[in-house]
Amino acid sequence: MLSATAAVTALRAGEVHPRELVEASLRRIELVDPDLNALPTVCAERALDAAALVPADAPLAGLPFAVKDLTDVAGVRTTYGSPIFADHVPDRSNILVERLERRGGIVVAKSNTPEFGAGGNTFNEVFGDTRNPWDTSRTCGGSSGGSAAALASGQVWLATGSDLGGSLRTPAGFCGVVGLRPCPGRVARGPEQLPFDTLSVEGPMGRTVADAALMLDAMAGSHPLDPLSLEAPSRPFAEAAAEPALPSRVAFSPDLGITPVAPEVREACELAVRQLAGAGVEVELVHPDLADAPEAFQVLRAAGFVAGLGPLLETHRDQLKPDVIWNIERGLRLDAERVGWAERARGQIQQRLAAFLEQHQLLLCPSACVAPFDVAVRWLREIDGVQLDDYVEWLRITSSITLSACPVVAMPCGLTVDGLPVGLQFVGRPHGEWALLRAAAAAEQVFGMAGRVPLVPAVRAG
Repeated sequence: MLSATAAVTALRAGEVHPRELVEASLRRIELVDPDLNALPTVCAERALDAAALVPADAPLAGLPFAVKDLTDVAGVRTTYGSPIFADHVPDRSNILVERLERRGGIVVAKSNTPEFGAGGNTFNEVFGDTRNPWDTSRTCGGSSGGSAAALASGQVWLATGSDLGGSLRTPAGFCGVVGLRPCPGRVARGPEQLPFDTLSVEGPMGRTVADAALMLDAMAGSHPLDPLSLEAPSRPFAEAAAEPALPSRVAFSPDLGITPVAPEVREACELAVRQLAGAGVEVELVHPDLADAPEAFQVLRAAGFVAGLGPLLETHRDQLKPDVIWNIERGLRLDAERVGWAERARGQIQQRLAAFLEQHQLLLCPSACVAPFDVAVRWLREIDGVQLDDYVEWLRITSSITLSACPVVAMPCGLTVDGLPVGLQFVGRPHGEWALLRAAAAAEQVFGMAGRVPLVPAVRAG
């Protein structure tokens, strides 16, 4: 029941020992995860051993956390959600995990993800479907769905996520938790096959804005294996969350001018924005020009799939899911002219959004175009009467923001009439995580949704 910040405070004060929290997490996983399948790989012995070695003054002080199964943890089964790697056990952890452990975090489990993180619904041929704690007949989103579901059901206090086209933000919205997509380089990672990739980033997930800020502090800092990594800020991000302040002027768009949005999501987000206006925030219904963003993202994503997964198409085609095959083959059909156009379009989008945010402190929009849907539906073919062509199109509301490289907090802002969570994206200025977290922490108080997660999963047939 404790927030991560409260748990760390108790650890630092000696009121609780890391082993007690590890044991509490393990009991919770055993109790609720059979209904959710959020944490299919548990490393209990490793976590209990680590609990005895955490320095008392470490920033996370022995707090257990979950690691998305796209990220290597030494000695722990890491499958990337793919049958190709079903028995893979890496010898070394990703530097992200090494840093979190060095700063007092304890890896207690790996969280489920779709194959290679591809798709907005968390399922794979290795572990199966992950379900939403708010309603187990619904999806938790993806690709960081296991992390979001584990947080919403109280199995862990913090979890890692990663985000290319919305993989951290969509499940945060679907599960009523907080996810932060930082600017590229804010969180060092590696060794990576594509170390210069700036579309995909790693980020923290928690049940409150303060918890996400706490984890970002533990994740941040440069590293020689990540050529794009940034130095940690002079002031901790946790201080921003501890000094909440609403922005004076923001922009809001329910659809960014590029995507259909389900009426129930639109209504919930509009209500949340009216709450901000009632608290004194000037809200303007406007958005930057993102007309080229959906196609530019699709082109750059497809080219990235060729670079990262192309060799597997040649050697393990029969073990790849159809959506991954489609994405790689789309990339193989691209020519240099089209990729060049997409790169230019991305540059223009970044410049336009940066200029737009000089006039508006934040851009607000939904974190998903729909509410959580049936877990058996792999991807949406239609939203509000508009037909969608492929498994990426329903993620336009997040993927278009990816191109800007701006930091984004996705946080719960309300509920549908059916009691399902709805999330709102807070898009901040380039490299503006500190100010973004301060504003998000204040908005969290206005919305009154912090920590309002089910904990006990609502088990329904599906």
